[in-house]
Amino acid sequence: MNSSTTVAPPDGGYVHGYSGRETRRLGEQANALVELLHEGTRYAAGSRVLEAGCGVGAQTVHLVSRSPGVRLTALDVSRASLGRARARVESECPGASVEWRHGDLRGLPFPDGAFDHVFACFVLEHLVDPLGALVELRRVLRPGGTITVIEGDHGSAFFHPDSPHARAVIAHQITLQAATGGDALVGRRVEPLLSAAGYDQVRVDPRTVYADRSRPGLARQFTIGTFTAMVAGVRDEAVAAGLTTPADWDRGIADLRRAAEKDGTFHYTFFKGTAVSPTF
Repeated sequence: MNSSTTVAPPDGGYVHGYSGRETRRLGEQANALVELLHEGTRYAAGSRVLEAGCGVGAQTVHLVSRSPGVRLTALDVSRASLGRARARVESECPGASVEWRHGDLRGLPFPDGAFDHVFACFVLEHLVDPLGALVELRRVLRPGGTITVIEGDHGSAFFHPDSPHARAVIAHQITLQAATGGDALVGRRVEPLLSAAGYDQVRVDPRTVYADRSRPGLARQFTIGTFTAMVAGVRDEAVAAGLTTPADWDRGIADLRRAAEKDGTFHYTFFKGTAVSPTF
């Protein structure tokens, strides 16, 4: 099928959808990657922290558990996601103090300099204007405050045994995300975006996931339960858009799962960027 086929964005503009299955996948992903992604991120008690784009709270529970005593504000554009996030935090982190706010990153409902730190994980990839969002987030950071941005890059996925069918389904997911205005390759742009948004002391570190037979748990949690599940979740949209046939799609997903078997390997890179709001 021709990848240049016109693709209509899924309802709501979020390519992965808002199903219960997607909520579970996000939680499992966060749990599987907590040490990899959150290592080095802890905030002092009393710090005013904004989690921008908290979604269903998959990262929120780790923020509050790793930084006890923070004054966390969790914001999302989806009221349904905020409800799920609140329920998750109340269940997994009883007693945690979180302010839940509905809002849009294009115009945050906070005054200038309202926060000491901003945390945004897997958010820029879904935005039509990630640069504008980073500029708006800088507005609500106090001078000298920090921002942490974490994004993946589907172009960093490679695996053994290699498969053109598996590479094709990944490409189709990238195409569908682009149709919503997002960018599944945004990880490689984290440093340029933070710098262009006017932050100082920009630093980006790659956080690599690699699974083989010596890491069977990671192969199960990430190769199958996170990455392959994420791609598999857009099957209906890819077929409806004419990007692929059901048979070709299913072959590609089967080949991705093959990478989690005993003689398979899988590699993916996340990019964690940190920066400081200017003091002048």
